[in-house]
Amino acid sequence: MTIALIAALDNKAADAAFLASRLRAHGHDVAIVDVGVLGEPGLAPDVDRRQVAAAGGAEHAELVARGDRSVAIAVMAAGATAVLAELHARGRLTGALAIGGGAGTSIGAAALRDLPLGLPKVILSTIAAADSGRFVGTSDIVMFPSIVDFAGINRISAITFGRAADALAGMVSGAAAERERGGTPGAPLVAATMFGVTTPCVLRAKRRLEEAGCEVLIFHATGAGGCMLERLVADGLIDAVLDATTTEWADEIVGGILSAGPHRLEAAARAGVPQVVSLGATDMGNFGPLGALPARYRDRLLYKHTPDSTLLRVTAEEASAIGAAIGGKLRAATGPATVLVPRRGVSALDDAGEAFDDPRARVALSEAVREQLRDSDVVFEEHDLHINDAAFADLLAERVLSELKATITV
Repeated sequence: MTIALIAALDNKAADAAFLASRLRAHGHDVAIVDVGVLGEPGLAPDVDRRQVAAAGGAEHAELVARGDRSVAIAVMAAGATAVLAELHARGRLTGALAIGGGAGTSIGAAALRDLPLGLPKVILSTIAAADSGRFVGTSDIVMFPSIVDFAGINRISAITFGRAADALAGMVSGAAAERERGGTPGAPLVAATMFGVTTPCVLRAKRRLEEAGCEVLIFHATGAGGCMLERLVADGLIDAVLDATTTEWADEIVGGILSAGPHRLEAAARAGVPQVVSLGATDMGNFGPLGALPARYRDRLLYKHTPDSTLLRVTAEEASAIGAAIGGKLRAATGPATVLVPRRGVSALDDAGEAFDDPRARVALSEAVREQLRDSDVVFEEHDLHINDAAFADLLAERVLSELKATITV
């Protein structure tokens, strides 16, 4: 069982040697993967750069001759990803550590992102304080700031590098203890989506599901949350989905800042995982401060949620596009799927007398979903309730339990 250490050994050999020694002092085996290209390695790796380049689909000598940094980074990233995937498939990988600046972080992140949830993974990086989302993606990578650059060990790097190695060693030991404990599979795992304006609904449904013996994971539908849910479903970790809050599709349609991208709602449909879906918070697009709002929206119905958050009430036409997108994704469901629509409003702001109350937009949203699901196997129902009514939350939970009973024992 091995920790993979990804480093460019042409200029980070001393740093890699220090980290490998620290990990070995904790009792872990280490395999050093060299992703350098140009200079000669200053340390003998366990997986050399020629093997990595070949795994990435190129000859190392060609990369050297070409001298194109961006191409080399892409090839070595693909190669390191393949190398770690093979180690994991063979049951040899217990953790992974990547080090570097911009290039090393990009290569390491590519290799670590696809490793499964729970497998310890750390990137020791000079740019850990930058926008780490583009490196971490939907994984559980820990970004650890190096503080100083990778140029050999000094009194500062000895501290920060050592702490990163110690942290990873602890994670690996903890994961091993979890495996030894083993145990029987737990309760059915349900993934649910929530937003501030759908919280009463989702928390009540969560209680009902837990009372029935389920374990519920709640994802904040802020773009990243929806992407996380999709990944866990795709990885086979989720037994059912309560997608009460599909607001990320509103942001995708109107260009808001909390979109989960065009593949949201695909994982459960593709995998046949039972899903109960509603239209929570699809009445709004999310934007930053009012002053940063796109000019085309400044004369629209807006709600200042916080000084840094402005909500846009979608029009009936936009609501129709949102509903069509949601219905189009659900139409492809290969497993049990139900859509429940609350006629009286889809968020705390979309209620009688509230700021975003718009019956015409609600009808357009619902009709667009219905039209997309026509002649499909997806169950579509409208109920004369508001999304945050207790009765609607109970209905959502009941339908999830019904779909679960058809597939697994609850």
